[in-house]
Amino acid sequence: MTIKGILFDKDGTIIDFWRTWVPINREVALFAARGDLALADRLLLHGGQDPATDRITAGSVLAAGSVEAIAGAFIEVLGRAAPADLAAAIDRIFTEGGAKHSVLLEGARETVVALKARGFRVGLATNDTAGGMRASLARHGLIAEFEFLAGCDSGHGGKPGPGMVLAFCAAMVLAPHEVAVVGDAVHDLEMAAAAGAGLKVGVLCGTSARADLVLHADLLVEDVVALLDEPRFQRVGS
Repeated sequence: MTIKGILFDKDGTIIDFWRTWVPINREVALFAARGDLALADRLLLHGGQDPATDRITAGSVLAAGSVEAIAGAFIEVLGRAAPADLAAAIDRIFTEGGAKHSVLLEGARETVVALKARGFRVGLATNDTAGGMRASLARHGLIAEFEFLAGCDSGHGGKPGPGMVLAFCAAMVLAPHEVAVVGDAVHDLEMAAAAGAGLKVGVLCGTSARADLVLHADLLVEDVVALLDEPRFQRVGS
């Protein structure tokens, strides 16, 4: 099996999840709670983020959910007290926060550039919105390095559905078995499996531990930089 394309997740894979999203999640919760700090803490906890430690549960909506999923989780707590158009407000805060707070994982940019130089087609797929994705990548000059970009609102569906992988394949003229999907969450790997991707790669630099990913991944690595030493990513056709 020859891998010719690599579809990366964004947060926890290319972007440092903890340094980027902990403050954004807090801002979203405080907005939804209309400034009530105790209620904001309840929303964070319900969404999967411990307000005391800022640890986030793997697979929770604040770790991996779409804007709509996060809004839905908050509404479960808030009921009729939820702000109007909460999902749209969360999207706006995420976009502004991504532009302000996003931090690249060490070596991520250099790894994407190196893999392209080796002949791989590279794309990025995220459950963030397209606007949020671009906001968090633009400050790092990374958008142009990806040949394909998809958010949860780009028309291909969200994770763990197969749509973003299949759209990447269509855009790059590749078969699913020629594509590796790289991500830090179970839903990244479930997306890969649903699409029939050739290689499911879990990275351990995001919200998931080895035990969370081991049953879903064909390959587990510490971070994307480690891909440069993997035999299947030396050069297309090698």
